[in-house]
Amino acid sequence: MRVELFPPDSVTEPRHWVRHDQAFAMMLGPGSIEWGSKRSALEKFDYAAGDLALCHRHEGEWVGLMNVPHLQLGISDAALMASSDGAYGEVELRPSRKFADSRLSALAAAARAEMVAGFPSGRLFLDSVEQAMAVALVMGHAVRHRPVQIYRGGLGSARLWRIRELVHAKMGDDLSLDEMAQSIGLSTAHFARMFRKSTGETPYRFVLRQRVERATAMLRAPDARVLDVAVACGFKTQQHFAQVFRDVCGVSPTQYRQDFLDSEVICVSETHPENTLGL
Repeated sequence: MRVELFPPDSVTEPRHWVRHDQAFAMMLGPGSIEWGSKRSALEKFDYAAGDLALCHRHEGEWVGLMNVPHLQLGISDAALMASSDGAYGEVELRPSRKFADSRLSALAAAARAEMVAGFPSGRLFLDSVEQAMAVALVMGHAVRHRPVQIYRGGLGSARLWRIRELVHAKMGDDLSLDEMAQSIGLSTAHFARMFRKSTGETPYRFVLRQRVERATAMLRAPDARVLDVAVACGFKTQQHFAQVFRDVCGVSPTQYRQDFLDSEVICVSETHPENTLGL
């Protein structure tokens, strides 16, 4: 998924644009954009923050003054096809120069926050956001598609075991949603739905929890450096590691290790009270 930020543009001369990928935009503040299929017939659209626009694909359009900051997100064909349950080729979406969708706006806001932070969560997070966006776009804007199926079952224990083994084997890697799905022979969208049905959490949250569990074990070593633990557990920065660890465990990694070492000292003192007497 491509995530691009566009500030307000003061250029008033109409420009001819053609996009060959599927993209939509979320407005980040009030403003307007002039759109049109002809240079001589531009129409002004007024936007508020959170309004969306689904871009034309393969068809040229004229754009005039764009005095609104906006985020543009390019969705891959793989994500769109996976969300169409077996569709092949391109999934055709109806373009719309202005519409509202609270789910898509929330997902776009999450992608923007990730971009502003420097993409610390890795590919799996953006893959998960992209897949959720693709499902919403296909369900709400596809011209022709088969309806998304509702699966009543879940992943069997053998498949869940293979996923767990993959996550543990690639703990320090930038694991993708595609890679997880392919490891058990499922499409990305099918895998994401079935995994959540089976475990009660998204693949991203599952991987995050596994990383934190590995980190807690590593932090019990008195000579373990927090940065080394972060990298070994797949976190791109020590700051992101500390934030996630605190969210899950309620304390920072440094505090967790200190609390553990302090408890070890207390246990030794209680088992060998003579140590406290200097004997």
